[in-house]
Amino acid sequence: QVQLVESGGGLVQPGGSLRLSCVASGFTFSASVMNWYRQAPGKERELVAGISETSRNINYADSVKGRFTISRDNSKNTVYLQMNSLKPEDTAVYYCNAAYVSLRYWGQGTQVTVSS
Repeated sequence: QVQLVESGGGLVQPGGSLRLSCVASGFTFSASVMNWYRQAPGKERELVAGISETSRNINYADSVKGRFTISRDNSKNTVYLQMNSLKPEDTAVYYCNAAYVSLRYWGQGTQVTVSS
């Protein structure tokens, strides 16, 4: 069955870094656009970053440009989100998302808390 398993979240101080990983299985990862979304308490889920199948096209939310980097390794069925210079407003549950043909898959989410 389809699985997206995120890891790497946790508690970090402002200015710190975290690297999220999402391991995919059950579908053709290399043919899927991969995205990271986040949802903070009381807010709607928002797109943080997306990466095309071959990594040729990458996009970021304005709020994370210059601080976050999305990447993928198709040989490992894994997508990453490197998060630097973290701010308290980055606190949220981060979700991995796959867009494969007309299908959409979601991971269970990983909590990121930025606090001193």
